[in-house]
Amino acid sequence: MGGRNTVIITGAADGIGWATAQKFAEAGYRLALLDLREAEVQARAAELGPQHLGLRCDVAAEAEVKAAVDTVARRYGRIDAVVNNAGIGNPHIPTLEQTLESFERVLHIHLSGTFLVSREAARIMMAGDGGAIVNVSSIAGITGLPRRNAYGAAKAGIVAMTRSMACEWAGRGIRVNAVAPGFTLTALVEKLEQDGSIDIRRLERRIPMGRLARPAEIADTILFLCSPAASYVTGAMLSVDGGWAAFGDAGDAADPHSEPRPQSLGM
Repeated sequence: MGGRNTVIITGAADGIGWATAQKFAEAGYRLALLDLREAEVQARAAELGPQHLGLRCDVAAEAEVKAAVDTVARRYGRIDAVVNNAGIGNPHIPTLEQTLESFERVLHIHLSGTFLVSREAARIMMAGDGGAIVNVSSIAGITGLPRRNAYGAAKAGIVAMTRSMACEWAGRGIRVNAVAPGFTLTALVEKLEQDGSIDIRRLERRIPMGRLARPAEIADTILFLCSPAASYVTGAMLSVDGGWAAFGDAGDAADPHSEPRPQSLGM
C-alpha cells in the first residue's frame, strides 16, 4: 500500500504511536518517527530498518516542528501522511485542586502540537500530491470523564480542528480525519492500574465489548484512514472504543454471561 510513501508519526516511541509505526512499516511506508525521547525514538526507527528516521521533537515548540518537518522533506522528498499522536495525560484530581499551569500545559501540547505539525506537513503535501492527516482524539473528547478537564478539552479541540482543516484543505488534496480511542491496554495504562489510579476490571464492565483495546487495533484504524480505501473520507471522527460512546443504559455495558477475552499488550 505504502510504496515509497512517507509518514510522520508523533509520540512514536511507545503505546499507540509505536503500534502505528509498526503497521505503517508493514504496509511499506517510509517512517519519520518523532518523540521527545531521542534515544528511544531513534532505537525504534533502527528496529524497523535503516530506511526509517527517528527524530527528537517537542511538537509544541514551533522551531523544533519546522526543523523536523524540513528534515523529513529533505530526506524523503515528500510527506504523504501524518499521524498526530503525541500528547500527555493530566492528573486525576478534583477540579478545585487543578492548577492553571497544568491545565494550559495539557492544552498546549495537544492542540498546539497537532496544529503545528499539521500546518508544516500540509505545506509539503500541497506542493506535491496531497496526503492524509489523522489526529488522535479520545473518548474523553466526546464524553464526560470526571476530573479530566484539560485532557477532555484538548481532545475535543482536536476533533474541532480536524473538521476545520478537513473543510479548508479538501480542495488541495489533503484529507484530515480523527480517531477517538477508548481505554487502550498500553504500558502506561497498566502502570496506572498498578498505582491505583484506574480499575481495569471496572472499565471492562463499562465497555460493551468487555475489554480494553489493543494498540494494534487503533493502529489498524489509523492506517485505514490514511489508505486509498478511505479516499472519500474527510472531516470524520471515528470512535475506536468497543462501544463505549454508544452505550447509554444504566449499569454495566458488558454482557455478564459472556466469557472475558484475554488481555495482551501484543501487537
